[in-house]
Amino acid sequence: MEIQLDLYDPEWPLWLPALAIVLLIVISAFFSAGETALTAASRPRIHQLAKHGKRRANLVKRLLDNSEQLIGAMLLGNNIVNILASAIATGVLIALFGDAGIAYATVVMTVLVVVFAEVAPKIYALNNADRVVLWLAPIIRTSGIVLGPATRAVQTVVRMALRLAGVRLRAGDRVEQREEELRGAIDLHAGPVGDEREERRMLRSILDLADVEVGEIMTHRSNVVMIDADEPATAIIDHVLSSQYSRIPLWRGEPDNVIGVLYAKGLLAEMRKHAGEVAKIEIAAVVTKPWFVPETTTLLDQLLAFRQRREHFALVVDEYGSLKGIATLEDILEEIVGEIDDESDQRVAGVRAQPDGTFAVDGTVTIRDLNREFDWHLPDEEAATVAGLILHEARQIPVVGQEFTFHGFRFRILRRQRNQITSVRVVPPKAASKSRGHD
Repeated sequence: MEIQLDLYDPEWPLWLPALAIVLLIVISAFFSAGETALTAASRPRIHQLAKHGKRRANLVKRLLDNSEQLIGAMLLGNNIVNILASAIATGVLIALFGDAGIAYATVVMTVLVVVFAEVAPKIYALNNADRVVLWLAPIIRTSGIVLGPATRAVQTVVRMALRLAGVRLRAGDRVEQREEELRGAIDLHAGPVGDEREERRMLRSILDLADVEVGEIMTHRSNVVMIDADEPATAIIDHVLSSQYSRIPLWRGEPDNVIGVLYAKGLLAEMRKHAGEVAKIEIAAVVTKPWFVPETTTLLDQLLAFRQRREHFALVVDEYGSLKGIATLEDILEEIVGEIDDESDQRVAGVRAQPDGTFAVDGTVTIRDLNREFDWHLPDEEAATVAGLILHEARQIPVVGQEFTFHGFRFRILRRQRNQITSVRVVPPKAASKSRGHD
């Protein structure tokens, strides 16, 4: 049975269909490059170009906001021209070689389409996505307008078919998706060895501000210097002068009843005002009203509150109103840039590196500090400290000498005070593999 196609008349010159096929392959290459460039283009870079007045960048921004429909148009146009080019080639080769022309057309068009209409333009677009999308932006927009109705019809049919198959399409949370993309870009960030690690740590910490609560970074009340407001003025002044802190909470009756915050600088000004005569100093004149914040406040909200109120110091309370500790602006900044020490700081890291690659860690050390310092990935969703993580994972109060393995790390209990884990030896995965190798 002889197959006849009307796409080619043997009386026509051979260069005419050949030219049509070449043009269709070129158009297909444009569609392929446009599709890849749309998916691979860097939104941040396009945004920066648009801010600097590049007109095509503004067009690309609008195209990226409607990328799903435009990619559908690119795919539809690509398939149309590829099928048309294959049909013309099949007609020509059948006219020249009979039924064998079908096989010849299949081989020839597969090579042409795969190499010149798909792989080559897509590889180029993938490696030059921003440049290609800026160059092809008008063509992409025109294609989207021309093929828009057909693309929407195809998308409707596809959604109906998927719905019948039990598949539900969800748009997803674009904010979360973009944040994950940003986190991935931070992890891939490369630079000088010393700076790279610090930059990644700070950038990740900024993104975490909205997820970390004040209760996780506050100074616990057991470590807070507080003064009884009923003490004599001389005793209060002695406490302030012997303390390294500039703001000290005052309580009356019981430590939970904080009545104000004493500012050391204000106290010194009051002393100078009265020429050092302590008896004349009014402590109440230099005490500010306490500011209480819930322990569940996120660091981002607290940072904005510090800026709005122009304050650096807040008292943290739990849901029952009991004092849990204090949080300062410096605490939040340290979450971003790391520890900020001055000449009066008495820094106790609570982490002691051992020669064998392990670490002796105080139970009160926070997981976030360990993760940032050593690029670990211990979870901190259920517990804020090392001791808390062990209790959460072990589901028991361990005894001294007991060992646990969680999340690739090995934990050995070194000291315990009553029911509180006070010291732990942490063996990270690398140190654990070395020790097993020696065994």
